[in-house]
Amino acid sequence: MTPRDRRLVAAWLFACAALTFAIVVVGGITRLTESGLSIVEWQPLAGALPPLSQADWEALFAKYRETPQYRQVFSEIGLNGFKRIFWWEYAHRLLGRVIGLVFLLPYLLFLIKGKLAKPLAWKLAGLFVLGGLQGALGWYMVQSGLVSDPRVSHFRLTAHLGLALLIFSIEFWLALELLHERKSRPGKFPLIVAGTIYLMILSGGFVAGLRAGHAYNTFPLMNGQLMPAEAFMLDPWWHNLLWNVATVQLMHRAFFWLLLLLVPLLWSQARRTPAKIAGHHLLGMFLLQAALGISTLLLSVPIPLAAAHQAGAVLLLACALWTAHGLRAQRQ
Repeated sequence: MTPRDRRLVAAWLFACAALTFAIVVVGGITRLTESGLSIVEWQPLAGALPPLSQADWEALFAKYRETPQYRQVFSEIGLNGFKRIFWWEYAHRLLGRVIGLVFLLPYLLFLIKGKLAKPLAWKLAGLFVLGGLQGALGWYMVQSGLVSDPRVSHFRLTAHLGLALLIFSIEFWLALELLHERKSRPGKFPLIVAGTIYLMILSGGFVAGLRAGHAYNTFPLMNGQLMPAEAFMLDPWWHNLLWNVATVQLMHRAFFWLLLLLVPLLWSQARRTPAKIAGHHLLGMFLLQAALGISTLLLSVPIPLAAAHQAGAVLLLACALWTAHGLRAQRQ
């Protein structure tokens, strides 16, 4: 690949990462507004068109009225109320289709013109497969809320979020590699920090899925306790890690306290190297994300703050990857 080719492909991958970031944010808003169950069918092609007539809207609304969410949660909304939640889920699905096209068409063009090194071409093909799996996983998640309980499975929700973050991370990292090719492997500590941030976001998926953010709206203690007694009330004990609202929120907080130690250490390591700019962004983003998270908790999860908190999590992960890649340069 020529330097120009590398820059061109990197710019494309950064654009794909930006769109992935956008769909994570829109997905978060869709969840927060409980809009994700408004479209009860998965139509990858036909579903790209929105309702075009009053009859189309009435038909979609009739299907929605058969769902448990309508009967148990939104039974009083009319057609206009349905439209409000429909558009968020539609935007989420449409953005997924746009991402698929923005990825596939340039990829094929680069491939035909011979602008991709063979190893990179295979990596990008695998990335496209992950994108397809992400769409299927999204529908698998939605299906879990179309049964008796009008809430999606927090396991499927977290898996859907985790795969989106994995796709984002690969796109972002490959773009950095194209701009600054490094032959050495990244150090373990920067990757440990990035991995911890990834796990913290996954724990946030559990918090969102179980609506644990609406409980224990105090900080730093949880309703006056460092560790609530009910955090280990389920038997066997490991059930608490997966289903107990108190324990799930406690774990999310534990990741924060761990990162409160790890992020400044990584910043200290990076600030005397050419990776210092990335390190400064990492520290600043961590402090902003902490403020967003604490504010979201104390104010009982207002939608704008909660959406900003989810967006901040992805940006924090990007800063950690950027710092890890920058420090990698020092090990050549």
